[in-house]
Amino acid sequence: MAQKPSTKPPAHTVIRGGKLLDIDRRQAVPADILIKGDTIAQIGRPNMAAPEGAAVIDARNRLMHPGLINAHTHGPGNLGKGLYDRWSLELLLTASQWVGIGRTLDDKHLSAKIGAAEMLLKGCTAAYDLAAEFPLPSVEGLSAMARGYEEAGMRCVLAPMVADLTFFEAIPGLMERLSPGLQKEVESFRLAPWKATAKQMKKALQKWPFETVHLALAPTIPHHCSDAFLLSCRDLAREYDVGLHTHVAESKVQVIAGFKRYGSTLTAHMDELGLVTDRFTVAHGVWLDNDDMKRLGDRGASVAHNPGSNMRLGNGLADVRGMMNAKINVGIGTDGANCSDNQNVYEAMRLASFASKVQGPDHDRWVTTEEALRAATEGGARALGLATQIGKIAPGYKADIVFLDLHHINWIPMNDPVNQIVHTEDGSAVHSVMVGGRLVVEDRKLLTVDLAQLADQAAASQMRRAKPMGDARKLYHRLEKVVGAFCPGLAKAPLHIHRFGASHHHP
Repeated sequence: MAQKPSTKPPAHTVIRGGKLLDIDRRQAVPADILIKGDTIAQIGRPNMAAPEGAAVIDARNRLMHPGLINAHTHGPGNLGKGLYDRWSLELLLTASQWVGIGRTLDDKHLSAKIGAAEMLLKGCTAAYDLAAEFPLPSVEGLSAMARGYEEAGMRCVLAPMVADLTFFEAIPGLMERLSPGLQKEVESFRLAPWKATAKQMKKALQKWPFETVHLALAPTIPHHCSDAFLLSCRDLAREYDVGLHTHVAESKVQVIAGFKRYGSTLTAHMDELGLVTDRFTVAHGVWLDNDDMKRLGDRGASVAHNPGSNMRLGNGLADVRGMMNAKINVGIGTDGANCSDNQNVYEAMRLASFASKVQGPDHDRWVTTEEALRAATEGGARALGLATQIGKIAPGYKADIVFLDLHHINWIPMNDPVNQIVHTEDGSAVHSVMVGGRLVVEDRKLLTVDLAQLADQAAASQMRRAKPMGDARKLYHRLEKVVGAFCPGLAKAPLHIHRFGASHHHP
């Protein structure tokens, strides 16, 4: 391949000699692709005509597939990669200060850029990023994160993750279990009043200058938000025609808390408030029941399935077959690097396939490799609200294309390319990546980001934040003793569905 890095694609580009993935036929078909600017204009037989002066990309010995789409991640988590081992979702929320304390605008930009760099190198060209700022989102912070994606050359839907109740207030009975001293200390977790947060989100939505980074809204977890705040998020999403993305039924604790607070499931409550539409995405949905799934499917909603994070945090195994049967659009995500440790959508696809296969012997209910691949491309595109622009290699779609090296050991031999993308590929055969007609990865090298410089910046950030992080870690370990005992107790309460991989632990 030979195309110099540029901030804009050539007027015309023709890709010659490659093999194009045909998911329906489960084949890799010789084809040339003509790109006009950032959009696919034509797909034809080898040696098809191209405009004079078109840039030529030699794709011999390459398998071309649509750029993968990460349906759920958290950009701020990239600076917390590998930080801890055994934490549940509730312990992770307890550790929020430890993970995120002391972040400057440069840190927010850096963390987003680290994630974008990893995803691009591993064949992912777009992501739904739920990014948190404390105590409320800011236009400056969101813009810093957006620049990280833009400079790396990756698409993103960036959703400020917001709430007006702390984790300790949101879990019924938890605050009362804390000692008076700890109750005073967790006041430091308090978020801004919801009206101030809504004002900041509206300010960002009114004057958003980025072209390939779009905004959405993410009321983080329903019961972490007052109903007044949820309604304000609903109204803003309608006014500015953007998506809503929230963590729903991720853990059994969330479901129990929802029943205690609302007398219903979280999904039912949000639907009653009018939030559940075809622009609504459930993150995780591990503990959705059949009624929840039907409600989501009837509304045309999406679920971002994060199998790696679901297992990493001990939340269980989602019923993806049930979701698909209910006509829910399913995308695949990695979740944040502080709770899944990498941003590899190939791995997430593989885990989506495998996790479905350990839930019972009826192989007709297992997720197929075709379903997993479509979820990681077309399903993710729909969740991001970009279904007519990305997720496919077809005329009229943006030229977001991954080139896999067919001489890599992962592809020797090539039998079924759909099976092998999902079950064999791990990102190591990614040779080049194109986003919008522009090569951003070529011959396994990221053209847009200096990784050595990125490493130096990350090390400097760690050093500068070491003291506040150390203090926050000490508080976490004091809180862990209470949260780590109280929340598993809630999770042992009877429920009409079961999503753990085995029976509850016994002595």
